[in-house]
Amino acid sequence: MDDRFVHLRHLGRIGYAEAWDLQERLLASNVEAKSAWHRLSAELRATSPGPGTVHHLLLCEHPPVYTLGKSGKAEHLLMREEEMAARGVTFHKTNRGGDITFHGPGQLVGYPILDLERLHPDIGRYLRDLEEVIIRTLATYGLHGGRSAGETGVWLDPEVSGRARKICAMGVRCSRWITMHGLALNVNTDLSYFDGIVPCGIRGKGVASLSAELGRPVEMAEVEERVCEAFADVFGCRLVRDASSV
Repeated sequence: MDDRFVHLRHLGRIGYAEAWDLQERLLASNVEAKSAWHRLSAELRATSPGPGTVHHLLLCEHPPVYTLGKSGKAEHLLMREEEMAARGVTFHKTNRGGDITFHGPGQLVGYPILDLERLHPDIGRYLRDLEEVIIRTLATYGLHGGRSAGETGVWLDPEVSGRARKICAMGVRCSRWITMHGLALNVNTDLSYFDGIVPCGIRGKGVASLSAELGRPVEMAEVEERVCEAFADVFGCRLVRDASSV
């Protein structure tokens, strides 16, 4: 398969566990394809087009959920169980990097399942590329997104004391150079949910959304389209819509 084709799936609103399970299945399929290719003799590999891994980009929204990364701290969840139940918020410990974050309606979540060994086998570069996708997307709305040293994600006014606010959180996992998990861009997100956590484990900095910054609601389909355009540009790929069911 061409290294630069990425299968795009718009999953709509989907439960966090269901989306996670789909990611794990796609990752496992790619890892198995890669393992099978490496089991071939050197002669067969030399004449083979490659390991047969497939790139994917999943776009979705989730019902309200807090997720904790494998290096996160449980005390960064501030909301009590009773309030979580009252607001319909669930909680998941995950195997991604990073600390705690919130996913919910009005937030665009992107899960790239990519074989970095066929693109650029460099996790640092991969994270910077994901940030660049969002920075370019924000620019189409007249917003200047930036990076904060040592803090993965995309920020507004990252260097301005008292003004820094994160608009896109990121956390990934990589196995045999196959990625999963990804990014969460606040579009029309109810930011009050972030009061129930220490977002990304970072104290003293705020969160932002496109709608809050622009002073109006933003069409999710429009944001998805702009993110896809930026993703294709940054990764030098062609997105192919995949109508496969979950």
